Amino acid sequence: MCGIIAIVGQGSVNQALYDGLTILQHRGQDAAGIATSAENRLYLRKANGLVKDVFRTRHMQKLEGNSGLGHCRYPTAGSSAASEAQPFYVNSPFGIALAHNGNLVNADELRDDLYREDRRHLNTNSDSEILLNVFAHELLRHIPAGIAKLPPEAVFKAIEGVYKRCSGGFAVVALIMGFGIVSFRDAHGIRPLIRGIRHTETGAEHIIASESVALDGLGFDVVDDIHPGQAVLVEFDGKVHKKQCAKESAYAPCIFEHVYFARPDSMIDGISVYKTRLRMGDALARKIKQNLPVDDIDVVIPIPDTSRTSAIQLSYHLGVPYREGFIKNRYIGRTFIMPGQEERKKSVRQKLNSISLEFRDKNVLLVDDSIVRGTTSSQIVAMARESGANKVYFASAAPPVRYPNVYGIDMPTASELVANGRSAEEVGQLIGADRLWYQDLEDLVECATAGNPDIKNFDTSCFNKQYVTGDVSEQYLKALEQARNDGAKKLRIIDGSIEEDSDESDLEIVA
Repeated sequence: MCGIIAIVGQGSVNQALYDGLTILQHRGQDAAGIATSAENRLYLRKANGLVKDVFRTRHMQKLEGNSGLGHCRYPTAGSSAASEAQPFYVNSPFGIALAHNGNLVNADELRDDLYREDRRHLNTNSDSEILLNVFAHELLRHIPAGIAKLPPEAVFKAIEGVYKRCSGGFAVVALIMGFGIVSFRDAHGIRPLIRGIRHTETGAEHIIASESVALDGLGFDVVDDIHPGQAVLVEFDGKVHKKQCAKESAYAPCIFEHVYFARPDSMIDGISVYKTRLRMGDALARKIKQNLPVDDIDVVIPIPDTSRTSAIQLSYHLGVPYREGFIKNRYIGRTFIMPGQEERKKSVRQKLNSISLEFRDKNVLLVDDSIVRGTTSSQIVAMARESGANKVYFASAAPPVRYPNVYGIDMPTASELVANGRSAEEVGQLIGADRLWYQDLEDLVECATAGNPDIKNFDTSCFNKQYVTGDVSEQYLKALEQARNDGAKKLRIIDGSIEEDSDESDLEIVA
């Protein structure tokens, strides 16, 4: 999962891109990068680390120009090396910088095609570099001979070619030197992308970002979500062009955005993440009331932060107090993102500390957004018992996560998912809970659909193995398991750690 942003402004955009990436930091903490354009030059800074650590004053001063794009990432199957930070750049045609959120499921096939047929060299293992080169090759094919200025139709033809060749979940922003910024979204709308506008004394400024919170924080008004299979082109002079470029498209956005990844104050495809999580609490309360006497629960305690919204509604419907029983250390990253089982175990104890008064001699209901590996859940149940709880019940606002996500979320391999091949009772025993409730998948989908009845389907593949692109084979999943298991991630960390950050990652590229 990554965060992307692009701005076509009236003045310098470096600060706005930095601020936008900071707002989107929850989507990726591994690396960050910004590319800007001024007077036919591209300025690029990217490195491993948080946004605040990657960019210093000296870097910001070099990021000149009124247009640019930014990216914050964490790796899925790719390396953590600084060379794989985004945006990526190719100098032909025109010079293109690209940032990408998602994952291509036919990346290996495309990598071979680019080398054998398109005669293009790839320097990393990132599928974002693959997508950039596919787009660049398709654009080169559709540029009319002898033109002085790139026509928008050539860009849209190139994107049509991308849709024909690329499969998976992707949201893309790309800067074409001397022309403008283009953004497009996969044919199922799996990964989110929204655009906005703000009016200044010198004219309109345009923004595209992963979540609406970036628009809110920078003072932009929402125009619309970029639709599945749609491309939006904003020229540097402010002209906007839109076209449906995918031959076939239909909404099937990733429901895990609403479960975990997106900020609660975001709107995605017209659906409030906050209200969806409230409804998740409503549905879970109905299920629990059918299976357990309410007077057996003394207190509802969320596991911060994502589950708070659902836990509040759950507490309300059960008629029992809501209490904050865990205090979070804000300086520890999201354990879902951390590679390696030992690292996750260590970070949970550093990340959370219990308030014993809220647990002592009580039957507590702990609420989390989901249970993935079970590492965090088992340690939190143990902490509740150590703090004096009589009984520890556990509720997951999401259904059992049994299969990997292949469209851009670093979901573990099936063998590392605690619910894979196990019932709720068996998972409850493994994490040490007296009883465990999972959200029903039908209820979860209904909670999201209620926010926008026009969206009937969601990508729910991590719960039911129904991959919406229809081309995810068992062979692909086995290969993914080799790339994503904890052993592979440890090797990537070792490889990435030997690359020291230096000013060599600040590039001034003449386009």
